[in-house]
Amino acid sequence: MEVSLGTLLRMPGVPVAAIESGTAGTSDARRAARQPGAEAIIQVSDVIKVFREGDVETIALRGVDLEIARGEFVALMGRSGSGKSTLLHLLAGSDRPTAGHVIVGGVDLSRVEESERARLRGSVLGIVFQSQNLVPFLDLEENTLLAASLADRPVDRSTAGEALARVGLGERAHHRPAQLSGGEQQRAALATVLVTRPAVLLADEITGELDSANATILLDLVSEMHAVESLTIVLATHDAEVARRADRIVELLDGRVVGDRRIR
Repeated sequence: MEVSLGTLLRMPGVPVAAIESGTAGTSDARRAARQPGAEAIIQVSDVIKVFREGDVETIALRGVDLEIARGEFVALMGRSGSGKSTLLHLLAGSDRPTAGHVIVGGVDLSRVEESERARLRGSVLGIVFQSQNLVPFLDLEENTLLAASLADRPVDRSTAGEALARVGLGERAHHRPAQLSGGEQQRAALATVLVTRPAVLLADEITGELDSANATILLDLVSEMHAVESLTIVLATHDAEVARRADRIVELLDGRVVGDRRIR
């Protein structure tokens, strides 16, 4: 009988070493709430993530199954420690699962080398995390030009300026990140994503350190990117109000998906 890794993780007394050598099963659950008839751009299958420090093992994800359609806006919601940020980092290719498969844009990130994962981050993914990934000694225009160049989609200064103007920072193009507020830095990070024209935007707790006014401005911009450009967005948050901006909410608790529903 075929037993999934996620099922094994739910069995008491099963060591991680045994789990890692197990046989992955299949599940239709991850397709349940995906937009009907749409192509899946993200597929997560029976994913387990274990962090080790010496003899201590921490299981962050326990058999996660999920599919996200091209053009969907999905919120990963859960309290701190639920596994949502771990899952987002696996989707970004900045880490690998201990077991299972993470497929983004047709590429199985759990099976390819870092060079291929880096190529995907440049060509398919736009990433905005709480740390804005802006180069501190470059101004906003230079940061935007650099992001486009690294994605192998170089643009001129005029296009970089248009991206900054779109996020309300046209007049701050020659300011460095340290000269901006937290909300402005997050909007600048969005501008660096805009110029790379990604298929998927991954955003991790991007409003976590902002006041309500700046959070609203940022979320309005993200919603506009989704509506205007049919961008696929996966946003991790612990805030129910933020999650309600999405089309679909996937709830995580203790490394498991415990809810998956469409809200529009």
